Amino acid sequence: MTIALLGVGMMGENLLAGLLAGGITPDQVVGTDLRPERQREITVKYGVRVVGDNSTAVAGADTVVVIVKPYDVAAALDGISASLAPGALVVSLAAGVEIAVLEAHLPAGTPVVRVMPNTPASVGEGMSAVAGGTSATAEHLLRTTELLGAVGRVVTVPEKHLDAVTAVSGSGPAYVMYVAEAMIDAGVLLGLPRDVATALATQTLYGSAKLLRDSGTHPAVLRENVTSPGGTTAAALRTLDDHGVKAAFMAAMEACRDRSRELAAEARPH
Repeated sequence: MTIALLGVGMMGENLLAGLLAGGITPDQVVGTDLRPERQREITVKYGVRVVGDNSTAVAGADTVVVIVKPYDVAAALDGISASLAPGALVVSLAAGVEIAVLEAHLPAGTPVVRVMPNTPASVGEGMSAVAGGTSATAEHLLRTTELLGAVGRVVTVPEKHLDAVTAVSGSGPAYVMYVAEAMIDAGVLLGLPRDVATALATQTLYGSAKLLRDSGTHPAVLRENVTSPGGTTAAALRTLDDHGVKAAFMAAMEACRDRSRELAAEARPH
């Protein structure tokens, strides 16, 4: 299999590193970047060919991964349409660009899969959701799942759910960092040195997430396991409830979903 990565910026490099770690060889990948210095950097670091022209990169590729900015997607697809190999799969990581828009800029019948990734992919712990287009088969979805599996976990959803996915996992790392920041600042307020507060909060978040994922236990049960009647945790949780923290999270994620819908609407041809 030959993979063309259109855009080897941060996300593109993360995916490239994951693919190579997973057994894809450098000669199976070609990347693109407009900057000659970036082309040289990636080639030296990973041993893959990096070119400045997208149409050159996709020629003969079985899978084309589009990792450009959302406002550059239409032009990028228009530029590669004539060079796509017959039956090549196009995978888009561009946030907010709907499958119908992608398909409109590609030859009829091109299999398209849209992906919503997130930033923990940079440490191999990403969460991606994939949705197939009108010509995408189960094999195309499987190929995309294996591709994104190089940098984390993957679920398949209908495209109509991707705005909700954006609200939960796409923007989710920002919520977690927000909580981490609050916990660290609170620790400092309570008298802890900042480095100690940071270590405590970071490992607690990491360990709790791993416990939740690996145990398969409902988070309410895990929360109750820490909450003794009349104890310190109960007092803290009561205060969070008094401040409407859960309701605030729900409202925030609804706002995120709504903004995702708005951005998708703005990206449609008028």
